Amino acid sequence: MDSNKLAQRIRVVFSAIALITVPFVTFANELPVVKVGVLKFGTINWEMDVIKRNKLDEKAGFMLDITPLAAKNASSVALQGNAVDVIFSDWVWVSRQRAAGKRYTLSPTSATAGGLFAAADLTLASPCDIAGKQLGIAGGAVDKTWVLYQAYCKVKENKDVSETTEQQFVAPPLLNKLLMQGKLPVGINFWHYGARLEAAGFQPVISLDQIVEGLGIETQVPMLGWVFDEKWADTNPQLVFSFLKASSEARAILRTSDEEWDVIRPLTKAKNDEVFSELRTAYRRGFSGTFGEQQQKAAAQIFAILAKEGGPKLVGKSDSLSEGTFWLNQ
Repeated sequence: MDSNKLAQRIRVVFSAIALITVPFVTFANELPVVKVGVLKFGTINWEMDVIKRNKLDEKAGFMLDITPLAAKNASSVALQGNAVDVIFSDWVWVSRQRAAGKRYTLSPTSATAGGLFAAADLTLASPCDIAGKQLGIAGGAVDKTWVLYQAYCKVKENKDVSETTEQQFVAPPLLNKLLMQGKLPVGINFWHYGARLEAAGFQPVISLDQIVEGLGIETQVPMLGWVFDEKWADTNPQLVFSFLKASSEARAILRTSDEEWDVIRPLTKAKNDEVFSELRTAYRRGFSGTFGEQQQKAAAQIFAILAKEGGPKLVGKSDSLSEGTFWLNQ
């Protein structure tokens, strides 16, 4: 075969390959995009990694565009400024925004919650037996777990723990450090920091779920979820459905696959097997499969307690859960 005929055949082959591959490239580029803002070091990045690595977004018909953010406030600013379509936040914030005239709504996803942790050698007669002790709290004076814990102790033991303890409000990593150094005997921290404390031998005194149950609310309520503008959702119903579907599939994978956890282990920043195992167990324990009328009523009960104990600094202008806080069109 002469060189001209060979070159011609090569051109034909490459032209055929181009005709086959271009539509797929074009298809990928033409998929609608969901811009998601997440805290740079937040645990939600584990789910984002599962979605992108397993291409759950493309399979659901969209492209996930992740924007790392430095702080929770940055998330709300990004959403309000239309820099992102979706953020991961809590429904108390959403209710507060709706009471102020905003149309944000939340699709509940996560019931993972923290609680009160104590040094292993500390003997407590009850979950509220902390009078005279220094209490570390991750967050400010209106941290939701702290507010609900105060309500719990008043109802169950007629104790005002805000009056009988000295509180230190610090960032979650610093709180864990102070606890592990023995500079604080007890502390309220988020679930993934609590898992690290348990791995280090600290005792879980009472969890947020147990606090809520002690206040007479027997239904587990996811406190966190995906937040977006209702107007955006009304305009893009299929896109919202696809995003939530991919998110649900990613959580299902993390619920069942130990192999997937081995892949995301670097993201967990677990320093040893004990911490890693506690993180995985705590994540799976906090999963909530459904959210319906019963959970919505329970959320309204929790909100009423938060409004009473935390006041406008926590819940904003409304003393009741705002209508439309939860997005249930799934």
